[in-house]
This record gives sequence, C-alpha cells and structure tokens, in this order.
Amino acid sequence: MTARAAACSLALLAGCAVVPPAAERASAGGFAPAPIAPLPEARADAAPRPQSRPPAPAPARFMFDGSLTQGGVVRGTAPPGTTALTLGGQPVAVARDGRFVIAFDRDAAATQTLVATRAGAPEHREVLRIAPRAWRIERLDSLPRRSVPSAEFTRRRAPELARIAAARAQDHAVEGWRQPFLWPVTGRISGLFGAQRVYRGEPGAYHSGVDVARPPGTPIVAPADGVVTLATASPFTLEGNLLMLDHGMGLNSAFLHLSRIDVAEGDRVRRGQPIGAVGSSGRATGPHLHWSMKWHNARIDPLLLAGPMPAAE
Repeated sequence: MTARAAACSLALLAGCAVVPPAAERASAGGFAPAPIAPLPEARADAAPRPQSRPPAPAPARFMFDGSLTQGGVVRGTAPPGTTALTLGGQPVAVARDGRFVIAFDRDAAATQTLVATRAGAPEHREVLRIAPRAWRIERLDSLPRRSVPSAEFTRRRAPELARIAAARAQDHAVEGWRQPFLWPVTGRISGLFGAQRVYRGEPGAYHSGVDVARPPGTPIVAPADGVVTLATASPFTLEGNLLMLDHGMGLNSAFLHLSRIDVAEGDRVRRGQPIGAVGSSGRATGPHLHWSMKWHNARIDPLLLAGPMPAAE
C-alpha cells in the first residue's frame, strides 16, 4: 500500500474527508479556482479621465452698506483683484480686504461714477445714483446778510484755518471708519446738518454739522476709534475750543465749542472714551456740542452714521 493510500484509509477511519490538490481535482473532473489576472498597465496614450471644471469667477460688482444720498457715508467692498479705486476721478483708499469708505457732500450731484482697476481683468464701472434731500431752508427777506468780516478777524482767522486744514490732511492707520458710530453725547438735537438761511434772496452758509444741546461740562466721548489731530490750547474765533479726530481712510470728526479738552494731539482714542466736555466757547449762543464730519472735502451728516438719537442718560 502506498503512503497516499494509507493516509486515505486513516482519514476514512477518522470520518474525515481528504481534499485533493487543485491540480488533481481538475484532472478528476472537479473545478480548480480561476487564477487572478494582473491589473492592466496604464497606457501612455490612454485618454485622461474628464475632470470637473473650476467654478466661473464671480461677476465684478461693488457691495455697499450705507446711504447713497447727499451728506451720506457708504462703506463698500471692491470687486476681487481691485488694485485702484476712484470716485469721480478722485482716488479712494482700499484696505487689504477690499473694504473702503466713500461719502457725498451736502450738495453732491445726482450721479457719480465709481471705477475699480483690476489686475488682469477689465476695469469695472458703476454709476451711483445719489438721492437728493430736502434741507431745512429759512428765508429771511427782511434781514440783510451779516456784515463783511473785519480786517482783524481775517488776520486772526487765516492761521486757524491753516491748522484745521493741516489736521484734516493727516492720514493715520486707524480703523475707526469700520465701526458703528456712537453719538458723542445724547440730548436734544438743536441744529440739523444742511440747514440754511437765505437773506433777501442771498443764501448764507449752511450748517455743517449736528448740534446737541446739553449743560456745560457734560462729558463727550469718541464716536469711533481715532487719532487726535487737533486739540486747541486756546479758543478759535468761531469754533472755540476745538478737537478733531482722524478715523482713517479720509474720515474725520470735529467737536466745537467745548468747555474743556481731555486729550492731546497724537493720542489714540477708543470708541466710547471720554475726550472733552460740552461748552459755549467761540461763537455760540448757548452751551451745546457741534459735531461735524468730513470725508476728504465732502461735508457729511453725522446723524446718518450715528443713527437716531437715543434717550439722554
């Protein structure tokens, strides 16, 4: 008996089946497992699989937050890739994140063109429609316009105007222009921006800010972050004790007729920080705060930035 026959006999005695090798099963009419075929090698000339296309670039457009109106201020976002921005041909600063601020004078024209120059793309233009406003006009047909300023007033006024212009020309790296603006003081609004008197058909200068009537010594706070660009040591002829803040990107505030100034030129102030107190210095008929704002050469309405006057504390 061969060794294989002996193994089979022992397996049968133990009640177990012996499974022959695959080659023997195949020769005996059984089924051998199919061999695993190797993966085909990639051909150099095979067509590449189709890939999804990148999304189409967003259409160029400006996004605005604010009032497209006379005396209004607008914060905006420039189209992607903007390298330069102009409004009516004048340069507009753009932050690294594409944000910017623009504003419109009290007598701004009905339309202004905003142009973005973009890297590797056509420039983008938008014609902005500036809504007109109904200003409070008071006609005084029985009164002549105020007399011509004296030579002494003109002599004193010239250096004051030079200091105000130099303060407004300062441009600091400050982010107050991005913030929601606070009212520097709360109280009764006694004078509106843009109000004007007409004397016998001859218009006088319009009111350049908002007046808030409060008792002398009432503290005022910074409406937004800024740098002090002017803090007078002695009262100016018209403005009295004058304080000016640069909020960045050409936006600045002026606070007139103060009884005192609590900060110095060059100081950085934070939104809500006390900076002075209400008074009646300069040419004022009573104690109040006159708050005026400009964006470059455009006079703007602080009420449109600060919103409705809250209840006085």
